Amino acid sequence: MMNRSWQMTTKRKKGIVLIGAVLVVAFLVGYFLGTSEPGRTGEDTVTTADTGAEQEHVQEKDTAHAHEKEAADDAGEGEKEQIWTCPMHPQIRLSDPGDCPICGMELVPASEGGGGSSEAPVLRMSPAGRELAEIETSAVQRRYVTKDIRMAGKVQYDEQRVSTISAWVPGRLDKLYVDFTGATVNKGDHMVYMYSPEVRTAEKELLQAIDTVQDLKDSSSETMLETARATVKAVREKLRLWGLSNKQIREIEKRDKPSDHITINAPRNGIVIEKNANEGDYVKTGTDIYKVADLSRVWIMLDAYESDLQWLKYGQPVEFEVEAYPGRTFKGRISFIEPFLTEKTRTVKVRVNAENPDRLLKPGMFVHAEVKAKTAAGGLVMEPALEDKWICPMHPGVLKDHAGACDICGMDLVTTESQGYVSTERESEKPLVIPETAPLLTGKRAVVYVAVPDTKNPTYEGRVVELGPHAGDFYLVESGLKEGERVVTHGSFKIDSALQIKAKRSMMSISKEKETAAQEQKKFQKIPADFQKQLFEVLESYFALQRALTDDKKDQASKAAQEMRKKLEAVDMTLVEGEAHHTWMELSRKLKKPLTPIQNAEKLAAQREQFRILSESVLKVVRRFGVPEGETVYRFWCPMAFDEGAVWLGAEKKVRNPYMGAKMPQCGSVEETFGKE
Repeated sequence: MMNRSWQMTTKRKKGIVLIGAVLVVAFLVGYFLGTSEPGRTGEDTVTTADTGAEQEHVQEKDTAHAHEKEAADDAGEGEKEQIWTCPMHPQIRLSDPGDCPICGMELVPASEGGGGSSEAPVLRMSPAGRELAEIETSAVQRRYVTKDIRMAGKVQYDEQRVSTISAWVPGRLDKLYVDFTGATVNKGDHMVYMYSPEVRTAEKELLQAIDTVQDLKDSSSETMLETARATVKAVREKLRLWGLSNKQIREIEKRDKPSDHITINAPRNGIVIEKNANEGDYVKTGTDIYKVADLSRVWIMLDAYESDLQWLKYGQPVEFEVEAYPGRTFKGRISFIEPFLTEKTRTVKVRVNAENPDRLLKPGMFVHAEVKAKTAAGGLVMEPALEDKWICPMHPGVLKDHAGACDICGMDLVTTESQGYVSTERESEKPLVIPETAPLLTGKRAVVYVAVPDTKNPTYEGRVVELGPHAGDFYLVESGLKEGERVVTHGSFKIDSALQIKAKRSMMSISKEKETAAQEQKKFQKIPADFQKQLFEVLESYFALQRALTDDKKDQASKAAQEMRKKLEAVDMTLVEGEAHHTWMELSRKLKKPLTPIQNAEKLAAQREQFRILSESVLKVVRRFGVPEGETVYRFWCPMAFDEGAVWLGAEKKVRNPYMGAKMPQCGSVEETFGKE
């Protein structure tokens, strides 16, 4: 017994000694910190006689700082009245200090606590803080921007300039003047010397018809003479259709002797790209012998990603390079954009017509191409070279200043506006743009911080904007900004982080919540009205539970939880099918889980902890399945609940905080509305 008493006494003595040591250390630390300048080390605070001059200098500096601060305060009071706000409820802005009327917290100067609503957080900083954070801004402006679209592809033959040399009559190929592919031929060159009995018969028929016309010249029968002349004309046309030129037909008539051979000539300049027969072959009518391609103009077949299609238009100029001639740039125009997508590569074929007079571009060459699309408002394309022009729908190289017909195909010309171009550069067509470094991207939405003008200290307001396409170093702005406003282009993440440190909800989190809610509400658009009504009956029990917790009534909260469980079990889940059915089954289990602890809890604190879990599941139900027509549900947020903030739903717009109870029932704010007010 004595031994145990001695041990306890010893422990007490050790504890007293330990506490005393801690107090001494705390005193010494406080003493040295109190005698040191902020930002100076212990070595800087030596108190010897040698440092008297330095201490005097420090005192003078402190006095100067004090005077500067006094002057700044006086100037500030002259410029603007001091506003006091609540750190947790920035919507509270009073002219006198005191306590927050919502949560009772002590108010702070607005310059310290920021400002703005939860939907548009505002951060105020000192000029020195802005410099440290390296905040940079840029003006929102209207200007044309250029989108560079890069594509790759290959050189191909122009299919409109490929000719097939075929046998128009049956016969034997006695001689092929061109006996290898790749040979260059000119229009009119001899290609084939072919034996054909049918040609001999036709030539003989022609000569006989000519003789008949000569014999009937002195005849009195005009009918017979006209018949003979018609026969001559018909035989000449037959030979012409078989591929004989007018010159060849005249030679037959001059020779006055039928021949059993026919010579086939090249129909155009080009390169022999196919040779399908050999000398001595017997061929039938229509047999292909050669294919000749004119390479004075070629096609450039490019692969364009589907995301770039909005910038590509018919007739648009294209610049490209080939590996054979590094540093040399070739030009062409888009002549066709395929109407379907290649699923494996997610690309669309774009055809470019390119002139090739020197035959430098050879089919099969690999090409790197670029289109510089000058963008106008609404994603339209501005092309100064095509401004107010008329273009052929089939031949983009045919451009005229007025309406008319195509010189090649005869089709009526159309305006370049009909092909998606903006005709003239007007101020109203200049898009609103911001630098690409300005927005914080959160999916389809984007967040920017805008410099608030005419403020004493640098102030930045968060704003959700809708962006258009990304063009070069800029984003086109659809809505959310005005010309002349200044957006933060460097330091946005630092501002967003500072808002979170000050217990504010950042713009990033707000925009993500809204985007998620929109996606979830869109997911199940066809929810039966009867199912929504049953869910709203469950919500009414939830609202009763929320009111009971606000009024600090534990027993009523237990009854409301019991009633909510009954309403949950009465929901007919067969009213929804597919993914909606599976989603409801999962959410209903999550809804039931916290109800039993709420019903059996002995303290309000335990009920409120489970109510927070329940509210998160209820919010998911409302977002996924909506509310019945004519009903309205509000989402509230309290930043003080559980030291990290909590959400709840209510049927009335008035704030009734279930987590703070009767002490602070108005702590919180409306964050979102479901249904119509």
